[in-house]
Amino acid sequence: MVFSSLVFLSVFLPMVFLLHQAFPRMAAKNALLLVASLLFYSYGEPVYVLLMIASTLCNWLAGLAISRRSHRRLFLAMAVVGNLGILGIFKYADMFIDGANMFLGMSIPPLGLALPIGISFFTFQALSYVIDVYRGEVAAEKNFAVVLLYVSFFPQLIAGPIVKYHDITQELRNRSTTPEGVALGLRRFCVGLAKKVLIANAMAVAVDYYFSDPTRLNALAAWMAAIAYMLQIYFDFSGYSDMAIGLGHMFGFHFKENFNYPYVATSIQEFWHRWHISLSTWFKEYLYIPLGGNRRGHARTMLNKLTVFVLCGLWHGASWTFVLWGLIHGGFLMLEQAVPVKKLPRWLSHLYCLLVVCLAFVLFRADTLAQAGEVISHMLWTWDFSPSVMLVFMTPLTPMFLGSLVLGLAFSAPVTQWMSHLIEAKTSKVQSAWQIASYGGALVLMVFSITVLSSGAYNPFIYFRF
Repeated sequence: MVFSSLVFLSVFLPMVFLLHQAFPRMAAKNALLLVASLLFYSYGEPVYVLLMIASTLCNWLAGLAISRRSHRRLFLAMAVVGNLGILGIFKYADMFIDGANMFLGMSIPPLGLALPIGISFFTFQALSYVIDVYRGEVAAEKNFAVVLLYVSFFPQLIAGPIVKYHDITQELRNRSTTPEGVALGLRRFCVGLAKKVLIANAMAVAVDYYFSDPTRLNALAAWMAAIAYMLQIYFDFSGYSDMAIGLGHMFGFHFKENFNYPYVATSIQEFWHRWHISLSTWFKEYLYIPLGGNRRGHARTMLNKLTVFVLCGLWHGASWTFVLWGLIHGGFLMLEQAVPVKKLPRWLSHLYCLLVVCLAFVLFRADTLAQAGEVISHMLWTWDFSPSVMLVFMTPLTPMFLGSLVLGLAFSAPVTQWMSHLIEAKTSKVQSAWQIASYGGALVLMVFSITVLSSGAYNPFIYFRF
């Protein structure tokens, strides 16, 4: 992973960007990005790139069939079943086999298939294309290469954000790059890289240490593990989203925001308006509203929300921990329909939201329900402060970790937005100096991040399994 990150930053990305700028025609630019994207995916998945191409081909053919207006629903149903079937076979088959063996006394051998990188992302994007064609929001694309580029575009292929076809269909055909857009994109990319390398990775070392043997934890260590994981997953995933959005700008694409400071939310509903926005809006547009949304009475609305969040949990992984994580979020969303959380003092509703999110993320991180229960039980009532137990708590608290912890807590809030608003009220000279400093600071962050990567520092990738 270290080698591939450095190759991407020092060779692959500069070469693709320079060629993209050099090619005059859009067809040539798209061909370059398509070849680059397939090579990028093949580096990690030399076999499953064929699966992605075959899946995209089937969805492209389904789109053409749907556009002919006869048997439209049949072809849509076939496409949906085919896409979900791919997910079911590669991602969920062994989970259901284990369940059948456990609860029905069967002895079915697991398939043991390796999970293709980013399968949930590219499957949902393919579904977006087919459904958009069915709804008449976009015309069926006659050029297969355009649809394949949409599905496989390397900046967001393996870690999102999920890009809906109707959001970028025009830019697939006609887009332009400007020096300002490239500069903004590069700055955004540098910030995302720093989030991932300097904060998320530092949190990951402590999280993995604490979760490796939860029986050793006391309340302090268990809470530190939970808080560190909240920061790890946020800066890991928002960092990758920033990198994808930044790279999109550099190539002339404008992806929508995927995170909006979710830890300032004062309710679970608000949290989901700020967290993984591309996933929540995908489920809203393509599942919640088609199920009836909130148009069929209170009971049906509650059922629809619970269904969406159970499936949202399953989307993240084939484990009952993810299912329960989704149920918790869906359950609290239903609770907030009856309890006026927003009427509480802001500090109290904020605390409530953080506690729910924090405890639920323990399930998200845990390998098993038993491990999650162990950590949560220690968070609530293990008040053992003997030297041997405190040593477990103190061991991961290195200067690097503590510095990253402070930065993570600070930049979980919209600090940069507040600073920008303050600068906007200043003179043009101050604004210009701020802009120059922000670009210079971004480049310093990039150099520092590459230096850390070059040292062989721990560099886990949370969203490989999604």
